[in-house]
Amino acid sequence: MEHFDAIIVGAGAAGLFCAARAGQQGLRVLLLDHSDRIAEKIRISGGGRCNFTNRDAGPANYLSDNPRFARSALSRYTPADFIALVQRHRIAFHEKHKGQLFCDHSAEDIIAMLLREGEAGGVVRRQPCGVHGIRRSEGETPRFELDTDAGPVAAPRLVIATGGLPVPAIGATDFGLKVAQQFGLGVIAPRPALVPLTFDAQAWAPFAALSGIALPAGISCGTGKARTTFLEDLLFTHRGLSGPGVLQISSFWRPGQPIEIDLTPGLDLAARLLEAKQGSRRQLGNEFATLLPARLAEAWLAGAGLDAARPMPECRDRDLQALAQRARAWSLQPAGDAGWKKAEVMAGGVDTRELSSQSLESRKVPGLHFIGEVVDVTGWLGGYNFQWAWASAAACADAMAAGRA
Repeated sequence: MEHFDAIIVGAGAAGLFCAARAGQQGLRVLLLDHSDRIAEKIRISGGGRCNFTNRDAGPANYLSDNPRFARSALSRYTPADFIALVQRHRIAFHEKHKGQLFCDHSAEDIIAMLLREGEAGGVVRRQPCGVHGIRRSEGETPRFELDTDAGPVAAPRLVIATGGLPVPAIGATDFGLKVAQQFGLGVIAPRPALVPLTFDAQAWAPFAALSGIALPAGISCGTGKARTTFLEDLLFTHRGLSGPGVLQISSFWRPGQPIEIDLTPGLDLAARLLEAKQGSRRQLGNEFATLLPARLAEAWLAGAGLDAARPMPECRDRDLQALAQRARAWSLQPAGDAGWKKAEVMAGGVDTRELSSQSLESRKVPGLHFIGEVVDVTGWLGGYNFQWAWASAAACADAMAAGRA
């Protein structure tokens, strides 16, 4: 039996960072992962350039059944802290959109940085190395004993950083959720998030030919105080809708709910069309195509039963107003989502009411920690989920090192 101060299972963003930070504070750390490839989710993120954080990340950018939980970790390890680490390693990066930071060169730069940080902390990494059993032995010095491909190992602290269920092709599993359940922790039902939405084939048939069209749109779901709206790009696909706006709203959407889309955000479309009626000699189809992509404008008029060839001065006011109203508040009922293969993250996970917000340690099982995506904290699209990985890992590592977890 080999002995360590802490064993971390999962060598993704959260696991690599937690291991390095704990090791650099004097803990003897073992990092295990069943995959033969290191940090594959970092490697494929951001189109291969890794959207490693967001300058504006804060508690309001996360959802959870326990919304206040993430505040502590996020306030103690901020985007500025991770940016400083990236700059210390001389990794070139740029801001792409709304605070989203990407590597100039490659996501491999972030992976290499995390590995160098781990080496500086003396982290022992074994990969591929599966874990086949976990026990907690009681006594004067309680510890966790793990049966692994490389033999039995033990430590008083065990950190589960195995991520969520999205993208099973790169090795995603429910290992972390099973460990939580094994030790009696509650789990919020996992579901795909940041995922395209799909529609009934017959209902979507009029729009399937619009696949590939993209445009900025306002996308909303929910009612009252629970109503959420994003202003982002919308992408038509053969089966439904994707693009940043749809991925964002998918985290908040629930089966059975409609979504509402404003195809001309920031524009009083009715006023614009009525004004054009007075001063334009164009046909309705040509005029409408100045406000929406041409193929979408054509399909939209056909769906409304309006003659695209009718000259603007001959259009009835009530038809133009109805056309504008539908385009500004297009209500749709998704049939579902594209599932784990297409989801970027998992919503749900280990119930945060079971964990300390200071250390990410189980309240029931001393020494057992959960960090990163396996926890019921889900960020918006745009680097927020990586920031949660860094922040939760730092909180856990610092608490373990200080012996106050």
